Amino acid sequence: MRRLMLSLATVSVVGAFIATPSAYAQQSVNFFVGGFVPAPLDSRGEISAGLSNDVLVRDLNFFAFRFDRFTGATFGGEYLVGIGDFFDAGASIGYYQQTVPAVDANFVNSNGSNIAADFKLRIVPFTATFRVLPLGHRAPVVPYAGVGVGVNFWRYSESGFFVDYPANGTIPKTADIFGPATFVGSGTRVGPVVLAGVRVPIGPMAPGFEVRWQQGKADLPSSDFAPGRVIDLGGINYLFTFNIRF
Repeated sequence: MRRLMLSLATVSVVGAFIATPSAYAQQSVNFFVGGFVPAPLDSRGEISAGLSNDVLVRDLNFFAFRFDRFTGATFGGEYLVGIGDFFDAGASIGYYQQTVPAVDANFVNSNGSNIAADFKLRIVPFTATFRVLPLGHRAPVVPYAGVGVGVNFWRYSESGFFVDYPANGTIPKTADIFGPATFVGSGTRVGPVVLAGVRVPIGPMAPGFEVRWQQGKADLPSSDFAPGRVIDLGGINYLFTFNIRF
């Protein structure tokens, strides 16, 4: 219910932006594409008993995988409304998904092959933003900075073959392998957004670049993952933008 109320509040804010009187509104659509870099391992998850509860941090005890492979492409679109000459309000939707291969770090199959699984993270953020344009919309170069609220629709899964490790996390002498199996967590998470960028108007079009930071941590279901595990949805988006005014 709390997440639903926050989502409805975000939609209400966006609706208020769109309802800006047309006498002041300079409307545009903004397309973006770039890369999403997840929050680093040393900042992920809640800290409990001196250990992070982030699922990917804990997975490093049992799996070998490259965390940097979660860096991946993102893209989306945005609707912007000018409020006077020095402000913009907007609503955007984006998409990110990345699959990272992993193998068990302690055991192999009886034939010497790896015990392999795939870790997949998908984030679809719906974001309401408010921006300040210190030089105004009509400047030859338009820098801006802003804040917002993002409703992140997310899904995280681990699928493949696994070793049945004891609940206390110790390494057994022999491997009890099972699979194929899939463990899934999904839902929505509301979090803050901070952004800054610049665009260069060329007639009705304006190419540019933007850096967008997002934050959010979501609980994973204890039915599929260890109790208390979370997945960090935070990170930085580095985006090339293309704005079209109308």
